[in-house]
Amino acid sequence: MERAAVAGGRVGGVGAITKYQWLVFLVVWLGWTLDAADFGLYSLVLRPALTELLGGHPPIALIGRYGGILSMTGLLGWALGGFVFGIYADYVGRVRALATSIVLYSVFTALQGLSHGIWDFAIYRFIAGLGTGAELMVGIPLLAEALGETHRAKIAGCMMTGGALGTFLGAWTYGLVGGYGWRVVFFVGVVPALLLAVIRRRIIEPERFDAVQERRKTVRAGQRVASDDHEFMRFVPMQLFNEEHRRNTIVGLLFGLGSLLAIWTTNIWLPTILSLMVQKNGISGAAAVPFVSRGIMVWSLGGIAGYIAFGFLADLAGRRPTIILYSVGTIAAGLTLYLGLSNFEPYYPVVLPIFGFFVFGIFSGFAIYLPELFPTHIRSTAVGFTTGTARVVTSFGPLVAGLLVGAFGGSFNNVTAFMTCFALLSIVAMFLGPETRHSGLPP
Repeated sequence: MERAAVAGGRVGGVGAITKYQWLVFLVVWLGWTLDAADFGLYSLVLRPALTELLGGHPPIALIGRYGGILSMTGLLGWALGGFVFGIYADYVGRVRALATSIVLYSVFTALQGLSHGIWDFAIYRFIAGLGTGAELMVGIPLLAEALGETHRAKIAGCMMTGGALGTFLGAWTYGLVGGYGWRVVFFVGVVPALLLAVIRRRIIEPERFDAVQERRKTVRAGQRVASDDHEFMRFVPMQLFNEEHRRNTIVGLLFGLGSLLAIWTTNIWLPTILSLMVQKNGISGAAAVPFVSRGIMVWSLGGIAGYIAFGFLADLAGRRPTIILYSVGTIAAGLTLYLGLSNFEPYYPVVLPIFGFFVFGIFSGFAIYLPELFPTHIRSTAVGFTTGTARVVTSFGPLVAGLLVGAFGGSFNNVTAFMTCFALLSIVAMFLGPETRHSGLPP
């Protein structure tokens, strides 16, 4: 199939983006949406799953300890998946790596519903995390390289809404089938595998990646292309720390650490916090499911707005000021939510979407700012490494939070508020990093 034929047929509006570019957007967006839904199912059923697997009536501190271990396992898989598949995508191709990642997270999310104990649950969780981490880290470069410059930031921001929409869909799914038990909720996770049919037939490698492959082929044949041929052919992860890219790699790591530490402890423990808040009103068990479900859905809706707004603000004010704004908003709204409110009603439904706007929305910076820091031949590896390494550290966040619950008198709120303040690292990153608003995507 000719590239021109695949990409042909322009649609009016939004910079006359081609039908093929919209297709790439749709595939990456759907992949990320279903990916987030699958990953979010875990936090929604964490408490009932651990209650059953730990023997029926475990103390809250034991749930915190093992919930933290399982959360750490999933995030470690996410970190490793993003890094390994990032390298794979830079050498073999974005499309093939994307398809493989979807298979992994679909199948192994469903397998979690067959768990008999903590340790087989942890294995399924780790492998599902490999696919989850890979999908977005491969999808971001694929979309960035398929789009033109004019509306790339706005479209990338809209693509990232999949993270919040996926959490919303996970909460909606939980509301529908949660009453049938936590195992049934996990079985729904096999649905994303249906995307493979679209990927195999319609999506092709970006021209930028084809150009990189052609240059590698030429250099291997002994022909000189440019003065930096030797550096260009070095193992891609090693190039992240050469003189040209070292500073941007550190910026990406700090940005990843700040944003991920702020959200993942919340993402894991917020459903539990909501259930405990509702329990104060005498509502527990199956009766609490609708309250928790609606709370997470409202939080996610705020995130969708935050994702979309990020791209417009980044084009208007710049990448760095926008990331700083979202980081400050994350801290302010998070501290209000966890330390300033004592009852589920009436303020939780107000503060939740505001918190979601900032704590979710900042991840549009992953799709907008990070690709602009690195050239095509190392882009996927760089995005995977900076966020993946941050996830290795972040993976200990829910574990530490779970372990600290006992030390803080059983308060998930205090520990989660503390972890939210790590968004300060993203602010530090922006003082170190370059402004890329007018730079464009490096070749």
